[in-house]
Amino acid sequence: MRSLTPARAMLLAACALGLAPGAARAQGWQGYGKDAQHSGANNFPSQDPGRVRWHTPVDMNPQYANGGADLYIHYGSPAITRDNTVLLPVKTGQNDGFSLRAFRGYDGAALWSLDTDYSVPPHGWTPSCGPTLTPRDRLVVVPAAGGTVLTRSQPNRANGAVVTRLAFYGINNYNAASSTFDSSVKISTPITADAAGNLYFGFAAAAGAPLGLQSGLARIGVDGTGSYVSATAAAADSGIKKVAYNCAPAISVDGSTVYVAVNDQAGSAYGHGYLLALNSTTLATRSKVRLKDAKTPANDAIVPDDGTASPTVGPDGDVYYGVLENPFYSNNLRGWMLHFSGDLSASKTPGAFGWDDTASVVPASIVASYTGTSNYLILTKYNNYVEGGGDGVNKLALLDPNATQTDAVSGAAGVMKEVLTIAGITPDTNFLAQHPNAVREWCINTAAIDKSNRCAIVNSEDGHLYRWDFTTNTLTGGLPLNGPVGEAYTPTVIGPDGSIYAINNATLYSCVAR
Repeated sequence: MRSLTPARAMLLAACALGLAPGAARAQGWQGYGKDAQHSGANNFPSQDPGRVRWHTPVDMNPQYANGGADLYIHYGSPAITRDNTVLLPVKTGQNDGFSLRAFRGYDGAALWSLDTDYSVPPHGWTPSCGPTLTPRDRLVVVPAAGGTVLTRSQPNRANGAVVTRLAFYGINNYNAASSTFDSSVKISTPITADAAGNLYFGFAAAAGAPLGLQSGLARIGVDGTGSYVSATAAAADSGIKKVAYNCAPAISVDGSTVYVAVNDQAGSAYGHGYLLALNSTTLATRSKVRLKDAKTPANDAIVPDDGTASPTVGPDGDVYYGVLENPFYSNNLRGWMLHFSGDLSASKTPGAFGWDDTASVVPASIVASYTGTSNYLILTKYNNYVEGGGDGVNKLALLDPNATQTDAVSGAAGVMKEVLTIAGITPDTNFLAQHPNAVREWCINTAAIDKSNRCAIVNSEDGHLYRWDFTTNTLTGGLPLNGPVGEAYTPTVIGPDGSIYAINNATLYSCVAR
């Protein structure tokens, strides 16, 4: 019998899992934004989407608005293990109720499910239930009731797993008054795991919550030890109430700092606030910056709870965070992608779009036409909403974080220079009478970047999935998933076998080449 070389052993392992050769050791997709920096950048190639391989609901009872035209529900990002198990949070009830479900990536076969007693905090648009994988896929972690989390070992296996509940304020405290905690403490952001397996998430605490808990940021160490800091204390501002809903904490490249946005609202969708940099071990505040409008810096920017904007940490340590403009409508509801040094001491060049968007990181080396000096670019949506006063020519943009131009929409000077932009291709029949060039919106809150194929994976409200080719500046694929629907923005994800995942109209689609 011929002995197996390491390369051949890896090839056989990949085939057994339904992975592309070499993918058995590939990194999976940790959770929101792919990694703890929310870069969205993938080191292995995606397949060119030509067919839907399988699909499954992410919502068993979606609640539509405006006669079925819109779906204002934020769905949690899938996480995918290195062995190609897709871990999907599924909304099971009309307004609440969640289950974490595991599927075999290469054919969609159901592997296991874990019901969680998590319930969402008071809200406008429904917040997400955001799980994460810890390093080396040791655990999958999902929000649970009372500000607790459930961890499940062996995420690739249907049997033999251990499920554990952890509470950042002590599991004995939870067990002694679980119903009181359940009704008064709610996780309000996706969970982020750092490189050591420490967990971070925002939570909302009602007045009179046990132990005197106040809304803030929680940490559960890899050893299970919990701690937290209130948003008020972290910002050193009595007007600040909580972590912005859906703002997944981001971790600095060296792991020493956690970034999160806080606002001054206790339930309203439109607050104002700060971006905080906290010690990732002690949660002590290292620095903070008041979030300001990029064009009218005397005004506080709007830090909304109806979006999913989360900090992105660039390879150089710079931090990006999306806000809405103030005055409202002064940038056609596009907001701004604010940009800071890692210690938040310097406000740098902003991007001209930030609403409900988390920037993705694109190495400058994969954009053939780029001639600037930056090592990386960022990708954002570039919608120009008719409802906000725009022309409906909704675009995507690659932006240079260190070069400037005057924004053609708002007239703001000194915004990030456009390297590439591309408009959607499907006319928006709702607005053609007013704006003959209006097209359907781009529907991503964090885009997957395929560094190998020099492209981004993008989802549109026209119901199609596309690749944006950075070399030709064209859209390819155009794979139909579902009919057009207005919806809270959704992530795109790349699996270790190169399959692409997109959420459209309350359904997750696994897409592969023909």
